[in-house]
Amino acid sequence: QLRLVESGGRSVQAGGSLRLSCAASTYIGTRYCMSWFRQVTGKEREGVAAWHSTGSTTYADSVTGRFSISKDNSKNIVYLQMNSLKPEDTAMYFCAYTRSYGGPCLLNGDIYTSWGQGTQVTVSS
Repeated sequence: QLRLVESGGRSVQAGGSLRLSCAASTYIGTRYCMSWFRQVTGKEREGVAAWHSTGSTTYADSVTGRFSISKDNSKNIVYLQMNSLKPEDTAMYFCAYTRSYGGPCLLNGDIYTSWGQGTQVTVSS
């Protein structure tokens, strides 16, 4: 059974940078989406960035130009590089996986089948 483990979250000042990591415990196949979501308590979950097994990426408008998603295939890890952080980026960040059946990865959490436990990012002004 696939297990996803996030790490890298911490407190940082506005304007700073963080890199989150999501490690997959098993082989994840050759056609998949691995994505990052975030959620603030009491608010809806928001899709942040997605990585398709072809190397294509998808970003939410709120993070385009500031965040970058990448994957280290040798280590089976997906990264989320977050630059120019803002207080509104404060949230619990989750990694998620789903098999891909074609088309770009969607930032819709309902289609993802495996989730990590999350890592907290706090950005202070």
